[in-house]
Amino acid sequence: MTMLPKDFIAQIAGPAKEIAATSKIPASIIVAQAALESGWKLDAPGNNLFGIKADKSWKGPIVMEHTHEVINGVRTPTMAQFRAYKTWMGSLEDHAKFLLQNPRYKPCFETINGAGFAKQLQACGYSTSPTYSELLIEIMNEHNLLALDM
Repeated sequence: MTMLPKDFIAQIAGPAKEIAATSKIPASIIVAQAALESGWKLDAPGNNLFGIKADKSWKGPIVMEHTHEVINGVRTPTMAQFRAYKTWMGSLEDHAKFLLQNPRYKPCFETINGAGFAKQLQACGYSTSPTYSELLIEIMNEHNLLALDM
């Protein structure tokens, strides 16, 4: 069920700050990405708040879902396998692990704030959307999420 942004933020902000303290991923990014990728839902399919796909290295449960990819500049509907979790907290923990252990995201950790992290996520190919970082930054600004990083 889609939640009001303020309710979603109230639920996820505390755990996001805990993950941020140990992972160095800004809490503002954790919350903004979860909001964008899940559509403001803590009950996203498979409790996957971040749209992390299940590639062949994933040994856990999966869920098949409709999604969109931008291919050659065209938004294209497709089906994909996504990682599934018992709880949304498991999704938060795996998201941090995914970013920390995947060398392609190393440049993200060289930034000093949520906006910089968002730009690097896009540059590193987290999403096929050409406006991914802009969307994350818009959510961060609109909902004062940068305050979570203080």
